Amino acid sequence: MLTKTPTVTSTLDIFTEMAEHEQVLFCHDPSSGLRAIIAIHDTTLGPALGGCRMYPYQTTEDALRDVLRLSKGMTQKCAAADVDFGGGKAVIIGDPAKDKSANLFRAFGQFVESLNGRFYTGTDMGTTMEDFVHALKETNGIVGIPKEYGGSGDSSVPTAKGVINSLKAISQVVLKDKQFSGRTYAIQGLGKVGFKVAEELLKEGNDLYVSDLQESLPLRLQQLGQRLGRHVEILHGDEIYEAAADVFVPCAQGAILNDATIARLKVKAIAGAANNQLEAERHGQMLHDQGIWFAPDYIVNSGGLIQVADELYGSNEKRVLSKTNAIYDTILEIFHQAERHHITTLQAANQLCERRIRERARRNNFFVNRIRPKWNLRK
Repeated sequence: MLTKTPTVTSTLDIFTEMAEHEQVLFCHDPSSGLRAIIAIHDTTLGPALGGCRMYPYQTTEDALRDVLRLSKGMTQKCAAADVDFGGGKAVIIGDPAKDKSANLFRAFGQFVESLNGRFYTGTDMGTTMEDFVHALKETNGIVGIPKEYGGSGDSSVPTAKGVINSLKAISQVVLKDKQFSGRTYAIQGLGKVGFKVAEELLKEGNDLYVSDLQESLPLRLQQLGQRLGRHVEILHGDEIYEAAADVFVPCAQGAILNDATIARLKVKAIAGAANNQLEAERHGQMLHDQGIWFAPDYIVNSGGLIQVADELYGSNEKRVLSKTNAIYDTILEIFHQAERHHITTLQAANQLCERRIRERARRNNFFVNRIRPKWNLRK
């Protein structure tokens, strides 16, 4: 039984909240304790694709707004990554440390299956590949599963690779340095992606400022830096925002670029794996006005998306690597467009996504409606 039953406030108008979305599915299975929401934002480019997070939301309204925000971001992410999928997302309301069970994820898998190929999902915050092995027993709409189950494995590897490619683009355009060494990076968050990025930066000959809630991870990097002859300085809490680094690499929570933190930054550019780094779109303009180049996160961290999308056609590591390497070119294009048209990098990225959706809508609709009407890629 879940620990807390969320409530909906009486002022919530669901149809107003989901005005930009195609479909929202509320999922309830009393026997397993499942309470989840699946949001499909836009299927113009293809079936919706997006992860499923598990979090103890205080209210159903909080969960709904989070899934709507995240699913919209996935539409942009899919367009930017040039994959034939649209945007979707799922959230399971519950504490991942207490409320998980095989039955809960099998029940969730049944709801995914009920969408008949309109939505594919996998791991996100609070969920693991092993959780979705259970869901896989009920539906083919699961991606990012372990290799032993026919999946492509750990998606943090291409995600980290995409961050590194983005940092190389920044090195060329902003730092005017094609060698990608001898610089200083401030990394916030040393999870599965952040730690891999930090390791690669050290191996390339760069110094680091790092921060993480787990003390052991920064210490491990410090030891690696000593072996490689590089400097790693451990910072705590908000100290990371004032690090005298060339580039800030946020790889933890979202909404960390806001009025308070942007004013403290001393870096020339920002590129990291964290989702939704800007608290509001106006903060993209604020960074621009402060002379800080911002690589939009939904492009920078799209390596994992590229891998799980590729998995639906049969995993191919070389194909994934090729598309992940293309993130470098996309960041260059975004930066050049922003500079040429005197707009922010976020505006340039959004325009790229809107153009791709507009140009391909007619072609993809023909493909979906006449050739694979149920979008069931695995069957």
